[in-house]
Amino acid sequence: MAKDGPNWDGLLKWSLAHSDGTSSNRNLSEEDRRWFMEAMQSQSVDVVKRMKEITLVMQTPEQVLESQGVTPADIEDLLDELQEHVEAIDMANDLHSIGGLVPLLGYLKNTHANVRAKAAEVVTTIVQNNPRSQQLVMEANGFEPLLSNFTSDPDVTVRTKALGAISSLIRHNKPGIAAFRLANGFAALRDALGSGNVRFQRKALNLIHYLLHENSSDGSIVSDLGFPRIMLHLASSEDAEVREAALRGLLELARSKIDGNTGRLCEDDEKLKRVLEERVNGISLMSPEDLGAAREERQLVDSLWNACYNEPSSLRDKGLLVLPGEDSPPPDVASKHFEPPLRAWAARPDAGKIPGTEKKQAPLLLGLGPAPEAANVQGTSSGDEHNNTST
Repeated sequence: MAKDGPNWDGLLKWSLAHSDGTSSNRNLSEEDRRWFMEAMQSQSVDVVKRMKEITLVMQTPEQVLESQGVTPADIEDLLDELQEHVEAIDMANDLHSIGGLVPLLGYLKNTHANVRAKAAEVVTTIVQNNPRSQQLVMEANGFEPLLSNFTSDPDVTVRTKALGAISSLIRHNKPGIAAFRLANGFAALRDALGSGNVRFQRKALNLIHYLLHENSSDGSIVSDLGFPRIMLHLASSEDAEVREAALRGLLELARSKIDGNTGRLCEDDEKLKRVLEERVNGISLMSPEDLGAAREERQLVDSLWNACYNEPSSLRDKGLLVLPGEDSPPPDVASKHFEPPLRAWAARPDAGKIPGTEKKQAPLLLGLGPAPEAANVQGTSSGDEHNNTST
């Protein structure tokens, strides 16, 4: 992309002059057509070429980048752009073929926490609902650094992002699930539940729910590790999403018990009943607006009570299970969480746009030449800076 960018003022004037109704339609001259195409093409980005440029930067040693003035924030911006490109499943799979997957996984071990976290986000996008890239990441030993970051990184954001990547990597991926079990992943999930960080807890609870749904025999593992007690505590969390996720996990354990699993959820009868009664009371005190927002929680509480005690909860008698205007009977609140997720790009209104017409470009801040000791570093490039930050 040209440094000074396209002549937008000129393009606007040209467009207005030919579409304001003051003149009849006419055919474009070759000169006008050429000028217009050049103006539009100046905004196009060759995605594969751009990904190759980003790959060159990722392959460059960190000390060389620093000597050229490249900051961790610049690397984050670069990874942010890469994440946009690999939202398209073909581009995600192409990253490996152009040599970009391995250096991306290397950034999971970067000395800067923000870079480690952002690299995990990109991996999440690459493997989400993408069996081919899941396999490539597993073959490139990407599971190991993700697990290490999840279990022991000193930065809780890095741990949370790594858990998100692991969740996407092992979903509908039997080798990935097996690797997670062998690596004592359930114990790490238990630690995440006790972290006190609600985002970390949510991701852990959602993965626990998925694993229990996929294999009810895992109920014995989570029971032996003390998960029911922790989830009962989290079912009273001040965070609504944590409460709902904890109730979903408890319901899955209860259903496993019904199916003959040896889990001990309903054996701790008094504590479970007390927690559910507290939730019923809390729901009873909600405003009409909060009641509407807590529809799933209401259904989960009733379903869990019914699963453990073979009777409906008092929410039904109080008329709080199904509010006026809501569909009856209540929908299944669990199954929707197990539908294979669509990739983000497929749900976006601009999903049909051809790759290569997007706007932003992150800086490739390699200078005119590397230091003598790094003369073997391949490729230099430059680009426009942008100020996007990740959350």
